[in-house]
Amino acid sequence: QVQLVESGGGLVQPGGSLRLSCAASRVVFRITVMGWYRQAPGKQRELVASITGGGGPKYVDSVKGRFTISRENAKNMVYLQMNSLKPEDTAVYYCNAINPVSSLPFGSWGQGTQVTVSS
Repeated sequence: QVQLVESGGGLVQPGGSLRLSCAASRVVFRITVMGWYRQAPGKQRELVASITGGGGPKYVDSVKGRFTISRENAKNMVYLQMNSLKPEDTAVYYCNAINPVSSLPFGSWGQGTQVTVSS
Protein backbone atom coordinates (compact mmCIF):
# COMPACT_ATOMS: atom_id res chain seq x y z
CA GLN A 1 0.00 0.00 0.00
CA VAL A 2 1.10 3.56 -0.67
CA GLN A 3 3.06 4.99 2.23
CA LEU A 4 3.38 8.71 2.89
CA VAL A 5 5.49 10.87 5.17
CA GLU A 6 4.70 14.55 5.63
CA SER A 7 6.98 17.26 7.00
CA GLY A 8 7.45 21.00 7.14
CA GLY A 9 4.70 22.19 9.45
CA GLY A 10 5.13 24.60 12.32
CA LEU A 11 3.94 27.73 14.05
CA VAL A 12 3.69 30.83 11.88
CA GLN A 13 2.16 34.27 12.27
CA PRO A 14 -0.80 35.36 10.11
CA GLY A 15 0.46 36.44 6.72
CA GLY A 16 3.44 34.12 6.94
CA SER A 17 4.49 31.21 4.74
CA LEU A 18 5.31 27.54 5.09
CA ARG A 19 6.33 24.83 2.65
CA LEU A 20 5.11 21.31 3.30
CA SER A 21 6.77 18.22 1.82
CA CYS A 22 5.47 14.71 1.30
CA ALA A 23 7.49 11.64 0.43
CA ALA A 24 5.58 8.80 -1.21
CA SER A 25 6.61 5.18 -1.62
CA ARG A 26 5.17 1.93 -2.95
CA VAL A 27 3.42 3.71 -5.81
CA VAL A 28 4.02 4.39 -9.49
CA PHE A 29 4.40 8.00 -8.55
CA ARG A 30 4.70 9.66 -11.94
CA ILE A 31 1.17 8.65 -12.99
CA THR A 32 -0.50 9.05 -9.59
CA VAL A 33 -2.73 11.96 -8.71
CA MET A 34 -1.55 13.35 -5.37
CA GLY A 35 -3.41 15.54 -2.93
CA TRP A 36 -2.95 17.58 0.21
CA TYR A 37 -5.66 17.30 2.85
CA ARG A 38 -6.15 19.05 6.15
CA GLN A 39 -8.12 18.38 9.29
CA ALA A 40 -8.87 21.10 11.78
CA PRO A 41 -10.00 20.30 15.35
CA GLY A 42 -13.62 19.17 15.35
CA LYS A 43 -13.87 19.20 11.57
CA GLN A 44 -13.77 16.61 8.83
CA ARG A 45 -10.67 16.10 6.76
CA GLU A 46 -10.87 18.09 3.52
CA LEU A 47 -8.94 18.03 0.26
CA VAL A 48 -7.33 21.43 -0.31
CA ALA A 49 -5.17 20.80 -3.38
CA SER A 50 -4.42 18.05 -5.88
CA ILE A 51 -2.05 17.59 -8.77
CA THR A 52 -2.02 15.14 -11.66
CA GLY A 53 1.04 13.22 -12.78
CA GLY A 54 1.53 15.81 -15.50
CA GLY A 55 1.38 18.68 -13.04
CA GLY A 56 -2.15 19.98 -13.45
CA PRO A 57 -3.26 21.54 -10.14
CA LYS A 58 -6.65 22.01 -8.53
CA TYR A 59 -7.47 23.96 -5.37
CA VAL A 60 -10.36 24.42 -3.03
CA ASP A 61 -11.68 27.98 -3.21
CA SER A 62 -10.48 28.90 0.28
CA VAL A 63 -6.80 28.48 -0.68
CA LYS A 64 -6.79 29.63 -4.31
CA GLY A 65 -4.18 32.31 -4.91
CA ARG A 66 -2.41 31.52 -1.63
CA PHE A 67 -1.36 27.87 -1.89
CA THR A 68 0.65 26.20 -4.64
CA ILE A 69 0.95 22.45 -5.06
CA SER A 70 3.89 21.00 -6.98
CA ARG A 71 5.66 17.70 -7.45
CA GLU A 72 9.02 16.18 -8.32
CA ASN A 73 8.32 12.84 -9.98
CA ALA A 74 11.99 11.84 -9.99
CA LYS A 75 12.05 12.08 -6.19
CA ASN A 76 8.52 10.81 -5.44
CA MET A 77 7.85 14.12 -3.68
CA VAL A 78 4.89 16.46 -3.56
CA TYR A 79 4.94 19.93 -1.99
CA LEU A 80 2.52 22.54 -0.76
CA GLN A 81 3.72 26.13 -0.67
CA MET A 82 1.43 28.09 1.62
CA ASN A 83 1.54 31.89 1.56
CA SER A 84 -0.57 34.56 3.23
CA LEU A 85 -1.54 32.10 5.92
CA LYS A 86 -4.63 32.75 8.00
CA PRO A 87 -5.65 31.43 11.43
CA GLU A 88 -8.33 29.34 9.71
CA ASP A 89 -5.57 27.43 7.91
CA THR A 90 -4.59 25.90 11.25
CA ALA A 91 -4.90 22.13 10.91
CA VAL A 92 -2.99 18.89 10.60
CA TYR A 93 -1.99 18.53 6.95
CA TYR A 94 -1.76 15.16 5.21
CA CYS A 95 -0.90 14.03 1.72
CA ASN A 96 -2.30 11.01 -0.07
CA ALA A 97 -2.64 9.39 -3.44
CA ILE A 98 -6.02 9.87 -5.12
CA ASN A 99 -7.94 7.41 -7.26
CA PRO A 100 -8.84 9.45 -10.36
CA VAL A 101 -12.08 7.50 -10.90
CA SER A 102 -13.53 7.64 -7.39
CA SER A 103 -11.64 10.79 -6.31
CA LEU A 104 -10.99 9.02 -3.02
CA PRO A 105 -7.61 8.68 -1.29
CA PHE A 106 -6.17 5.18 -1.37
CA GLY A 107 -2.88 5.28 0.53
CA SER A 108 -2.14 4.69 4.19
CA TRP A 109 -2.51 7.96 6.05
CA GLY A 110 0.75 9.26 7.45
CA GLN A 111 1.18 11.05 10.74
CA GLY A 112 0.51 14.42 9.15
CA THR A 113 2.24 17.68 9.94
CA GLN A 114 0.76 20.33 12.23
CA VAL A 115 0.34 23.86 10.88
CA THR A 116 -0.58 26.50 13.43
CA VAL A 117 -1.24 30.08 12.34
CA SER A 118 -1.36 32.37 15.32
CA SER A 119 0.04 35.66 16.56
